[in-house]
Amino acid sequence: MPSISKSLQAILGAPGINGKRVTVLSKDGLTDFMRSIICSEQETKETFYVLDLGAVATLMDRWTLALPKVQPYYAVKCNPNLNFLGAMAALGTNFDCVSQAEIESILSLGVSPDRIIFANPCKAGSHIKYAASVGVNLTTFDSIDEIKKMQKWHPKCDLIIQIKALDDSGACCPLSSKLGNMGSKYGALPEELTVGGISFHIGSASTDSRAYQSRFCYQQAIAAAKTAFKMATKLGMPQMSVLNIGGGFMANSQFDETATVVKTAIQSYFGNYSGLTVIAEPGRFFAESVFTLATNIIGKRIRNELREYWISDGIYGSLNCIILDNAIVKCMPLALTSNLENPTRKGSKTYNSTVFGPTCDALDIVFRGYQLPKLQVDDWLVFSTMAAYTTAAGTNFNGFNTSAIPNIERIDCMNNVEAEYRQLKKVRPDECQLVGVRPADNCVTPANKTSSFARSPVWCLPQHLRCQS
Repeated sequence: MPSISKSLQAILGAPGINGKRVTVLSKDGLTDFMRSIICSEQETKETFYVLDLGAVATLMDRWTLALPKVQPYYAVKCNPNLNFLGAMAALGTNFDCVSQAEIESILSLGVSPDRIIFANPCKAGSHIKYAASVGVNLTTFDSIDEIKKMQKWHPKCDLIIQIKALDDSGACCPLSSKLGNMGSKYGALPEELTVGGISFHIGSASTDSRAYQSRFCYQQAIAAAKTAFKMATKLGMPQMSVLNIGGGFMANSQFDETATVVKTAIQSYFGNYSGLTVIAEPGRFFAESVFTLATNIIGKRIRNELREYWISDGIYGSLNCIILDNAIVKCMPLALTSNLENPTRKGSKTYNSTVFGPTCDALDIVFRGYQLPKLQVDDWLVFSTMAAYTTAAGTNFNGFNTSAIPNIERIDCMNNVEAEYRQLKKVRPDECQLVGVRPADNCVTPANKTSSFARSPVWCLPQHLRCQS
């Protein structure tokens, strides 16, 4: 497994990260770090995200260890945050884009177009022409009409046939009703077009309880892909060389078992197939757990025994995932106004509570009957694992702009904070600063700090390494 230091060095030089200050914390320092950020921004009380770059590096290592022969093409739609995308690019992932805008985002990071698959089987003509103009030469299709569009607008593009997953019952978000061809005949393909492989997607967001079914779905889909390879040969197509196993991977306790099933199935059905390249389109595997969302309590009301709170983000913002992605979210209180002695309110009595988002729509309800301790206006609710299909699908409804939520980069130093600091000091000597993370009454703010979280995060280390001014 690659060393953390090499991964961090790559990340620190990444587009979107290079030139910014990145916070360095001990492994369990997130809560104290958020307290320091909130304390240093007393006037704003705005929602913000924390991006854990150490977790990004760890997930890439985990993928490489479990699926060493499967090249990940990160699904940009899952979370298009440019800092996150830059880190992913630096760690060697390629990218799955479904629109011109997503392609533009990836190219803006200096990523070569040959690291992009235009993984949308139905594309607008203008987007196809753009892909041709910038050299994105790999795409998916699942209909004859799409072939005609490609022949007209991008005849040099390599094509990947998207087949319908036979079973996506293991997914919380099935995709087979929209994606994939069920037929067996494409007729004679135009000679200018090269069909290079087969793609499938078993659906998104498999839970632990559905993990066995998802593993079975992968087995079925890989077997169906081999049948499609044979069918292509019968149709007189040149030998195909790409197997795209899609997404659906989760960074949970079942991932290693799923990876073993996938590797075994590939070996079983394609073990003797020479020149095969296997790729995947993971989204939430990389994105879901690396962001933490901090929301401010902006209002409170008690009606009979029911406690009601309003927070600074909601269903029309990052928490749209509750409705659109079937997400089950949890939060942790951070009572920095009402209880500095015990801000997480550990051991406190809890009450049935309703949590509203900030808009005036009655649909904007994050929780009903959720157990929370007594909280006050300007306390905080913190949501972990809040990156997959959150800000990506947020809106500007009622003027609450999801895309404007800032993010702060941090690195978990895993084991040896002092050794990691020395390594980072060599890489970024002019920007490295030690700042102790302490309770709110002893917060430390960095020198020359501006009001923008995204532009001025600080280096933070435990108190025993704090620099005295």
